[in-house]
Amino acid sequence: MFGFGKKQPTYASPARGEIGASVAARLQADPRMQQVELAQAQIFYGVDYLPPDQCDLLIGMIDQYRRPSTLLSNKGGPGFRTSESCDMDRHSPMVKPIDNGLADLLGIDPAHGETMQGQRYAPGQQFKAHHDYFHEAEDYWPAMKAGGGQRTWTAMIYLNDVPEGGATWFPSAGIKVAPRRGMLLAWNNMKLDGSPNEWTIHEGMPVVEGVKYIVTKWFRVGRWSGAS
Repeated sequence: MFGFGKKQPTYASPARGEIGASVAARLQADPRMQQVELAQAQIFYGVDYLPPDQCDLLIGMIDQYRRPSTLLSNKGGPGFRTSESCDMDRHSPMVKPIDNGLADLLGIDPAHGETMQGQRYAPGQQFKAHHDYFHEAEDYWPAMKAGGGQRTWTAMIYLNDVPEGGATWFPSAGIKVAPRRGMLLAWNNMKLDGSPNEWTIHEGMPVVEGVKYIVTKWFRVGRWSGAS
């Protein structure tokens, strides 16, 4: 959820490179998933991944528990992320099958996954261009390193159609994805060598009409400290 200020140094990692290759191979073999034709980043999508009743379940939870979204970095400034968010209880019998299903889809140990986060965007709300990976030169990095390390993959599910606006835009890659109920979007935040991939910068564009609901799950290279 970060990526502010000047360009940060990048660090290759064979371990992260192996994770990227393993997950990509798994998604390529899954008939539910399609890969975006892009040399610079590994991005996949699956139409109708989550059924409508489960989408409605998550929407209801987001509406019930939403709060103003926050940033880890203090460099975003006012208006950078204006949505509302809520943390999904990974042990809830309603959430657990969806949460574990994302880990199984990617072939990643569920213990490496952060808490799945629900997000709500009303008209005019947005999340400006950012990276999901952590900048290792930032003050927050020691805590993130101790809590599971770098983020590898992101998995996002659109829970409803949006009449206008609210697309997920990858400006460097030239890809814009309109919200579609039940669709899954997943991408590797690392390059093939395991270093952070600047091509994965993305933006939650402002909603023009309607309300946008999504859930997002981030995976770490190691066991996430909040997993239990």
